[in-house]
Amino acid sequence: MSEPRPRMGQWSSVEELRALQRSRLPRLLATAGRSPFYARRIAGAPPTEETFRTLEPTRKQDLREQYPFGLLAVDRSELATYHESSGTSGTPTASYYTAEDWEDLAERYARKWVGITAEDTFLVRTPYALMITGHLAHAAARSHGAAVVPADSRSAAMPHARLVRVLHDLNVTLTWSNPTETLLWAAAARAAGHQPGKDFPALRALFVGGEPLSPARRRRIGEIWGVPVVEEYGSTETGSLAGQCPEGRLHLWADRALFEVRSPETGEIAEEGRGQLVVTPLYREAMPLLRYNLEDDVEVSYAPCGCGWHLPTVRVFGRSAFAYPVGSGRVTQDELEDLVFSLPARYEVMFWRARAEPGVLRVQFEVADDLREEAVGELAAAVARRLDVPAEVVGVAPGTLVPESVLTSDPDVLKPRGLFGPDEDWDRAVLYY
Repeated sequence: MSEPRPRMGQWSSVEELRALQRSRLPRLLATAGRSPFYARRIAGAPPTEETFRTLEPTRKQDLREQYPFGLLAVDRSELATYHESSGTSGTPTASYYTAEDWEDLAERYARKWVGITAEDTFLVRTPYALMITGHLAHAAARSHGAAVVPADSRSAAMPHARLVRVLHDLNVTLTWSNPTETLLWAAAARAAGHQPGKDFPALRALFVGGEPLSPARRRRIGEIWGVPVVEEYGSTETGSLAGQCPEGRLHLWADRALFEVRSPETGEIAEEGRGQLVVTPLYREAMPLLRYNLEDDVEVSYAPCGCGWHLPTVRVFGRSAFAYPVGSGRVTQDELEDLVFSLPARYEVMFWRARAEPGVLRVQFEVADDLREEAVGELAAAVARRLDVPAEVVGVAPGTLVPESVLTSDPDVLKPRGLFGPDEDWDRAVLYY
């Protein structure tokens, strides 16, 4: 049995928080040294804070090269689950957890200011499969007694039309998805004759994560559904790393992980500022990570927050590589998304896309015909004012970017069969879907 983990409120200042972190480092280094990878990297150095501060960051490439079990620090018999990342930036990375690791994961995820209770019906709309995200929300909800609706986002058995029916008929109270999903639900609900802010009265909050979320888009989602939008930040390799407080800011769970910021230009590592987030989970058993560089572009601050949590705050901008050059400037999704969703709500803008070309930024967004000219003018002016890049802004008819068929179809899901009738499609005997 591992030592007891800190609980919210156990510390009353940043100094006490840092003392918690330092007290854990020797044991963490000793645990990490049991994995083949860190046994070589630490190479017999004493398990001290001084040793930790001399370590080079662990890279994603290190995790790929150690596939599958080069970072394993326990016997295989102690593993509870095995996962892989989505692989959005290259080869997926492996990650694994013990049962006690899972207790830590679930407790961190459930640190929502809109609490999870046994009275809740909790809809999970993120992938299950090899990624951790669906399993994590499921485990956290069950640990608090909630009924879980496993509405996997990568399954043909759960199209948007069916999800809206379940959301409505089951009186779902809490949901977990990426932010874009909540906008697709709103469009599908309207296509089914429902009003998102009125016809789902049981809904208490939308928990979202998995993609950068600008303040303007978060506000718009909240306006559409009429409930709080509570943000979560983490990864398959680490689990939950940060959660949103009642003041609307993301706080890093610095009692469970040590966070640092690395400058990609100089390689220097600091406690706060802007750069790449470097994470050291303090209680990981199966797969300890020392100074793991997530490569997410963030800004970390220890400035006080009105919530009183005494935890550092973080702004997540995504991957630095996702800033594209246009003309003499650069454009990030965070900046552009904030402009799109800062348009007045009466335009009902939910779906957009943009292409950053060397000479021009091309932006398209769905907007009704009678409002198109006005909305295009406002967004074009905002792009010119804020981004100062050559831009072509075009309004398109609703249904252009997200076809109505995507929102309303409810296809049959087949089971495998071998015997078919004379008019049936037997090409789907093995490739059933």
